[in-house]
Amino acid sequence: MLDYQKQQAAFAAHIRNPEQHAVPLGVEDRRMGIYRNLFFNNIESFLSGGFPVLHSLFSDTEWLQLVRDFMTHHQAQTPYFLEISLEFLRYLDDESLALHQRFPFACELAHYEWVELALDVETEADSGPVDANGDLLEQSPVLSPLAWPLVYQWPVHLIGPGHLPQQPAEQPVCLVVYRNRQDKVEFLEANPVTIRLLEIIQQENQPSGREAFTQLAAEMQRDDVENLIRFGLPILEQLRAQGILLGTRAA
Repeated sequence: MLDYQKQQAAFAAHIRNPEQHAVPLGVEDRRMGIYRNLFFNNIESFLSGGFPVLHSLFSDTEWLQLVRDFMTHHQAQTPYFLEISLEFLRYLDDESLALHQRFPFACELAHYEWVELALDVETEADSGPVDANGDLLEQSPVLSPLAWPLVYQWPVHLIGPGHLPQQPAEQPVCLVVYRNRQDKVEFLEANPVTIRLLEIIQQENQPSGREAFTQLAAEMQRDDVENLIRFGLPILEQLRAQGILLGTRAA
């Protein structure tokens, strides 16, 4: 390793964990203090802003210790500042972290908060030609790229300082998190059937609404497709009204 690389490594090691790694030789501690505070405060601010509910579950001291542990022990895979929240999710996946004993829902809660942040800054992908008023049954419905169907074990949308469940929900917690036409991120409580229907709609073969209901009926071992359509079509219309479905695939 060249001398300048050694100096860079010493600089980074000190920034990440100043208690374990001394100030690099030849650098004034006062100057290093500026960088120590700048790096830590920026990362802490980004995490507390990106994960406000998770942050609210800790005392100030506990939260700062968690941020320091993240900086010290997590090896990031990207240099991009906007990816810090995703790196924090990877850090939380470490099952050895003590916080999992206290908050067993931490990973799912953090993922839910990350989704809200990701959708807030996401650039809308091109969905191709869409007929906003198309026939959702006979044509192919188009799911907005800014609508993400999600399934959790924990009621992540209800968790807060006043509600800290210690056991997963009895049924899967199904949510659609989406950015509406006013660019506001919202969520819709759903059920496993609706989530599966949206997954079918996203298939590469671009099924029509009727084909999606037919596949869903087969998977549910039901032979009353028309009844399923009768109850399900108004749900698709509601999803379109909310901007979760953009319309149908235009010819």
